[in-house]
Amino acid sequence: QVQLVESGGGLVQPGGSLRLSCAASGSFFRINAMGWYRQAPGKQRELVATITRGGSTNYADSVKGRFTISRDNAKNTVYLQMNSLKPEDTAVYYCKAEILSTSYSAFTTPWWGQGTQVTVSS
Repeated sequence: QVQLVESGGGLVQPGGSLRLSCAASGSFFRINAMGWYRQAPGKQRELVATITRGGSTNYADSVKGRFTISRDNAKNTVYLQMNSLKPEDTAVYYCKAEILSTSYSAFTTPWWGQGTQVTVSS
């Protein structure tokens, strides 16, 4: 079983910053890609940023230049540094990890965290 635990959400004023963390624990061989997604009320879940095990990153256009994704493979943790936050960034943020269960697994399995609320408001 795998657990992804997010932290770091909260209420921040427009222009402020937050740093989200997501730590994976449990029994598995390796984590490949990791990412952050968000879902605002009444909207579909959308990709925010992803990062490969080797550190290659991808961002949604709406967050480029403001958000930075990073990871610590030794700690099985992914981070999202969010700067210059806007009210439209308000959402529940979820982390996702593509996990190889064993060394001989042919495919990864996606695991999701429980989500952390980010509210940007004055």
